[in-house]
Amino acid sequence: MPFTPYHMGPAIAVKAVIPNKFSLLIFGWSQILIDMEPLIFHLTGQGGHHGLTHNFLGATFLAIFSAITGRYLLNIGAQLPGIKKILAAVNWRTAMLSAFIGDYSHVLFDALVHEDVTPFAPFDLRNPLSGFVSLEAMNLFCIFCALAGSLVNFLIVRDPAKP
Repeated sequence: MPFTPYHMGPAIAVKAVIPNKFSLLIFGWSQILIDMEPLIFHLTGQGGHHGLTHNFLGATFLAIFSAITGRYLLNIGAQLPGIKKILAAVNWRTAMLSAFIGDYSHVLFDALVHEDVTPFAPFDLRNPLSGFVSLEAMNLFCIFCALAGSLVNFLIVRDPAKP
């Protein structure tokens, strides 16, 4: 299913560990962009479920695009009245790190649970990772990451009593 929210779980955990060097918004933007291709396949009935964007080579190009466009959009949003209080501009390093973690983790997680993902294409059209983890186990892992990251973020990282 395109646009699964489960992929955001590990991002919440990463954000708790490196809060000032990781952007949840750019990570989320990379998730939307990487799943545009499966959405188009689904809506048109053409092609497979996962294609060019769901391998590490395609994800590399998509991560660069996600970082550039995500940073640009985020920095514009950070200048809007009323939004700039809750939205901080991001630098290139944060944008790139967030987009690459987003797209590479997406390919890895999908390759673990979906047979049609070919993570090493075009060099290897097999999926040696397929079936390593069940979809249910992957979803539980993502939920656990979201809960753990939220707890760490709430108790440690964002504690207003700490400088």
